[in-house]
Amino acid sequence: MALEVIGAGFGRTGTDSMREALNLLGVGPCHHMHEVNASEEQKRSWRALAQGAAPDWDRLFAGYRSCVDWPSAHYWRALIDVYPRAKVILTHRSAESWWRSFEQTILAGLRTSTDPESLGLALIRDQVFGGRPDDRAHAIACYEANVAAVQATVPADRLLIHEIGEGWEPLCRHLGVAVPSAPYPNRNNTAAFQQT
Repeated sequence: MALEVIGAGFGRTGTDSMREALNLLGVGPCHHMHEVNASEEQKRSWRALAQGAAPDWDRLFAGYRSCVDWPSAHYWRALIDVYPRAKVILTHRSAESWWRSFEQTILAGLRTSTDPESLGLALIRDQVFGGRPDDRAHAIACYEANVAAVQATVPADRLLIHEIGEGWEPLCRHLGVAVPSAPYPNRNNTAAFQQT
């Protein structure tokens, strides 16, 4: 099964809501960090990739039709070539609001993690943020550089920039599917993340 949708947005840009939306639209199962955390096999495979193992994308995404969030969002450049028919979604919010959410959730977890091989440290801290996720200006620059790279690389007819709060219409138009009657998902806000 080839991926049909590739998410290129950083964590804390509405990726869990997008995961649920894609599942509801029939473009799931959607791969997300939740799936990695729930499976020892997934953890082993993604940790190996973060440590430099050669990627076997079809095995990593076996059974999935879409992906959003880290770890896969870090590899969007490779994935758009491996799955050239897949649509790309850049979940997005302002850099300032992203930082506020990131600082209170993922960064708080990175600060307390003691497992150097975890994806939080080996991938997000060290690769995404070059070992400096605590440096606000640097982290925001990384966020903005990712947004700019996606916009410069992915052809416009293949890319949707989905702002938090935009709901179903732009997403369904991009995927060529009908707008469902259910409300657009609202999952994993800061308060909910902090309770997990």
